[in-house]
Amino acid sequence: MNKAGESAVDPVLSVYCHVPFCASTCDFCAFYQEKPRRGDLDRYLAAMDTEFALLPKDRVVDTVFWGGGTPGLLAAKDLERLGRSLLDNLKQPPSEWTIEMAPSAVKEDKLAVLRDLGVTRISMGVQSFHPELLESLGRLHRPNQIYTAWERVQAAGFPQTNLDLMFAIPNQSIEQWEADIREAARLGPTHLSTYCLTFEEDTALYVKLSQGKVSIDEERELQFYERGWELLAELGYAQYEVSNFAKPDAACLHNVNTWRMQEWIGCGPSAASQYEGQRYQRPSNLDEWAKGMEAGLPPRTECVDLDASILLADALVFGLRMNAGCDLDLIAKQFPAPDVLAQLEPLLSRLAREGLAEREGSKIRLTHEGRLVCDAIGSSILETIAD
Repeated sequence: MNKAGESAVDPVLSVYCHVPFCASTCDFCAFYQEKPRRGDLDRYLAAMDTEFALLPKDRVVDTVFWGGGTPGLLAAKDLERLGRSLLDNLKQPPSEWTIEMAPSAVKEDKLAVLRDLGVTRISMGVQSFHPELLESLGRLHRPNQIYTAWERVQAAGFPQTNLDLMFAIPNQSIEQWEADIREAARLGPTHLSTYCLTFEEDTALYVKLSQGKVSIDEERELQFYERGWELLAELGYAQYEVSNFAKPDAACLHNVNTWRMQEWIGCGPSAASQYEGQRYQRPSNLDEWAKGMEAGLPPRTECVDLDASILLADALVFGLRMNAGCDLDLIAKQFPAPDVLAQLEPLLSRLAREGLAEREGSKIRLTHEGRLVCDAIGSSILETIAD
């Protein structure tokens, strides 16, 4: 069995930390979250101390990502404790450390703590600069809070910054989408992420969809995709993945390592891991997760033993979402599963014939048209393997 992360290149290890606390639940959000009660916060921090102590001491952790929830919702002293606890259990500080923040939770004292800890990137969930669209998404912040938060982030001097935008929001026009992109670019982040609104089960938005209050229009979504890609290129942001755009040397290495099927360890309730030949998840329940950590029995759910065929297929699915595409020879060395590659060859050849992919030697990448239907291509790859 080929374990996740064993490759022809130096193995990379990342750590993801889930901070499950949120002041409110956005209509589109399906991530596990809890209201920030002091007792739960203290229990969470103590259990994270225990979880961090389990991190391997003989491996360098290359990248760290704190997501949620809203990590920035924690008070400065709690961020300090969580960060010091993590650093105390790492062989050396990570080369990249990203933390997600909501505009309404960005404060100078928190940013000062994060900068001192060595955080290299602040990623702020803006979604839109139009108040009516923010309201339709159930977001708590308003445009004036975005600008205040951004000024504070800039003043704190982080090397990298990211803004998240969302499109295909109900009643959003192409003109509003263009305006949001231009305004985000005007602020000058080194990285921009753009996400098509999705309707996840167990969200308020999914309920509205089932009630017929909103609808999905795939043709309209494609228009948003194409206009966004075109405009971001004009504004100097190079697309390196379907949803991600960056200035030179500003791509998110944590995400790239994940898409390349390297290893990562997830800490906190609901956090997923791909480590030592397994994929597994912590329970999406603060109490259940904390009880396991307190008892010295870290709980695992949804465990999957990984083999080369699984990892090869996933490396293709996620690798083709990146503009650079995949090197089939390199993937074959990383995850030797020749039968799977042979099984996929007719599909890959068909993608090239239909103008959805370009092949040069062992390298394959999707064309512009292919990236527009990358989800369908990924599904085809997995279906081919399953047959």
